Amino acid sequence: MTTKGKIDEVQQENLSEFERLLEKYDYVFKKGDIVKGKVVGYRGDDVLIDIGAKTTAVVPEREVSGFDSKPSAEVLPQDGKEREFLIVKDEDEEGQFTLSYKKVVLAYTWKDLEKLKDEDSVIEAEVTAEVKGGILVDVMGIRGFVPSSHVRAKDPQELVGQTIQLKILSIDPKQNNLIMSHRKVVSEQQAEQRKNLFENIEIDSVVEGEIVRLADFGAFVDIGGIDGLLPLSQISWRWVDHPTDILSVGEKIKVQVIGIDEDKQRVSLSLKSLQPDPWVEASKEIRENEPRKGTVIRIKHFGAFVEIYPGVEALLPYKELVEYQNKTGRMVQVGEEIETIVLKFNPEDRRISLTTPVTYNPEEAGAHEAE
Repeated sequence: MTTKGKIDEVQQENLSEFERLLEKYDYVFKKGDIVKGKVVGYRGDDVLIDIGAKTTAVVPEREVSGFDSKPSAEVLPQDGKEREFLIVKDEDEEGQFTLSYKKVVLAYTWKDLEKLKDEDSVIEAEVTAEVKGGILVDVMGIRGFVPSSHVRAKDPQELVGQTIQLKILSIDPKQNNLIMSHRKVVSEQQAEQRKNLFENIEIDSVVEGEIVRLADFGAFVDIGGIDGLLPLSQISWRWVDHPTDILSVGEKIKVQVIGIDEDKQRVSLSLKSLQPDPWVEASKEIRENEPRKGTVIRIKHFGAFVEIYPGVEALLPYKELVEYQNKTGRMVQVGEEIETIVLKFNPEDRRISLTTPVTYNPEEAGAHEAE
């Protein structure tokens, strides 16, 4: 090879090396680009990143993470792993770019949330505060809002600090807007519970529940997704004026299922059916024409009801009541204890008629026995 040929070959090799160097350093990085880089060091709480530029780029502490208070070195350790960053500021006079790791992670998080919304997935999030009109939650580092109408809690303030299950109602990453629902999750869970309950519940089965509401006509008991009705008449064998006399909200009780209407999603319950029937024991002790001391439970226009055995009420007819009051010279009051005589006892019909010692007529009693 001639000398000129050797020179040309060397020049060509040098040119190729120059081109390779030029290609390496002739980058076109600009603000808004996503670039890959590795952590090469730290400058205080800032993180230095090699992205293949003339100088290392920097991720300021505020752009490391907005999700927690971990040190920058814990969020972005120098482990040789390649990560993605967003250029948030063009190179300065020293040729250094400013990057953000937080914004990249947030972008992927928004993307994940959009997918979760499309899938109608349940998301767990921590309640961070109660605000006007609802509550705020932390969803994968993004602040979400749950309107009051979509919060299923008696006191939303009690949810602060707790992790609850939510579904996404609407999402707008550009507006940093994430609206969620707690009620939707609870409603769907209860619907599934109701379905399972009606598939397995049977008449006469005994279930445990929690009293969730009291009304004049009875109590509502949550038996696992369904609020069954415990009527006033099924609370106790004894007379009950109001459920609050015996029960309280939040109390856990065992009840027996006495009615099921799957079409109307209703279940009727009984508490007294799990208690011994007092009429069975009363039939062994109560005899006609024998005296019984009892307590006046209530007074109606047709007479007074007197409890002459625990859970067993007998009727003192109005005529007998008036005659008793006339002869004793005093009015009978509810809660008063009086002496009575069993005039007629029909355990099959659960009916007892009374009289009093001052109005008792042995001849009438004999006529009853003759019947």
